[in-house]
Amino acid sequence: MAGKKQFDVDIALDAAMVQFWRDGYADTSLDDLSRATGLNRSSLYSSFGDKDSLYLHCLDRYAVRYGARYEQALSSGTSEEPLQAIQAFFEVTLQRIADPDVPDGCLVAQTAMATPVLSPAIAARAIEAVGLQRARLRTALNTAELTEKDAENYATHITAVNQSLAVMSRARASQKQLRKIVDISMSALAQALRGRG
Repeated sequence: MAGKKQFDVDIALDAAMVQFWRDGYADTSLDDLSRATGLNRSSLYSSFGDKDSLYLHCLDRYAVRYGARYEQALSSGTSEEPLQAIQAFFEVTLQRIADPDVPDGCLVAQTAMATPVLSPAIAARAIEAVGLQRARLRTALNTAELTEKDAENYATHITAVNQSLAVMSRARASQKQLRKIVDISMSALAQALRGRG
């Protein structure tokens, strides 16, 4: 339509996502979002709704993008080699943290930590994303012939370790330190699985 400004929604959402990821929900203003996306306030509102709605769009985009990578990693294991899938899962996180094109940390972890001051809709979406990660891990661990309770406990533990990697990366932990955290968790899981053999 003549006179209507066109823009790429995906590019704008990626820019907004990185802005929120870098500075957090509370410290990101509409002016920051306007600068990041190249859209004025009225375009932001008409395209994405208010700040909460835009944040939810960004959170969903993040969860889908990295969720697909986690899903692929976890499907790489077998009942004979379940550790391979968990190692691949952690590699997704370590590669994201090492990626110079994205901020440190994890948008989901950052959101989960801020749930007390976020809207109920955003808090619920963050809790849902963490729960989905735990469910994916539990499914992968069920192939390891663990009891249902043990699979749930290890899935919860690995989810917590994974989220802590994001927090530690924002606290400037080195890749070497982050890999040591993963190694310790993998060693504990390997020991538990050997005890079942």
